[in-house]
Amino acid sequence: MIGGGPDAGPPAARAASGGPGGAPVAGVLLAAGAGTRLGLPKALVRWHDGRLLVERGIALLRDGGCDRVLVVLGARAEEVLATADLAGAVPIVNGGWDEGMGSSLRTALAALATTSAGAAVVALADQPLVGAEAVRRLVARWRASAPPAVVATYGGAPRNPVLLDRRAWERVAATARGDVGARPYLREAGGQVVAVPCDDTGSAADVDTAEDLLALGVHLGSATARARRAAPPRPSRI
Repeated sequence: MIGGGPDAGPPAARAASGGPGGAPVAGVLLAAGAGTRLGLPKALVRWHDGRLLVERGIALLRDGGCDRVLVVLGARAEEVLATADLAGAVPIVNGGWDEGMGSSLRTALAALATTSAGAAVVALADQPLVGAEAVRRLVARWRASAPPAVVATYGGAPRNPVLLDRRAWERVAATARGDVGARPYLREAGGQVVAVPCDDTGSAADVDTAEDLLALGVHLGSATARARRAAPPRPSRI
């Protein structure tokens, strides 16, 4: 459960009465994966600017206009909590992270259900080239007419981030399984999903391997190599 605050409770009624123009928009950063092909959780990868990818993802959502940010952790969560600067976000540890991304998305949506958020922007920690302007465009489009989902596109293809209206959360959670997040719901919603071109805001390219990082000029340094060899702690359950 997310901590309280000025917008906590009675959540559903507040979100419904506020409408898209007044309801808060939450940010969700999925950063729970083990990064098997990379050799360490991507949350712990350090970028050009010295920040960890989990820190960059939090800044992306905050800079994009999200009112509060949840970051879902899993693999080596204790290490991420001890190492990363998570200021400006509420960390949640998903004890079932190894079931796949769907589990982390369900965990986030369940936590948000206790708040007054009217929508959630979902981003992935392993897409460091996504720009904050993409988040701003999704939020602006949702506030204009409250569609059930708004998706950033690059080259005409739907990618991330994705904004999910509160009304869609229950169905998204019901269909998010394994390593699949909102995709089944987006296919099901079809023409109700609004696509927003974001080609000029950045890139949704994934960082999955050391080669991917090297292509972007990022080297796995000695500190990261030590982290790769560390035994993963057992994450606590929420």
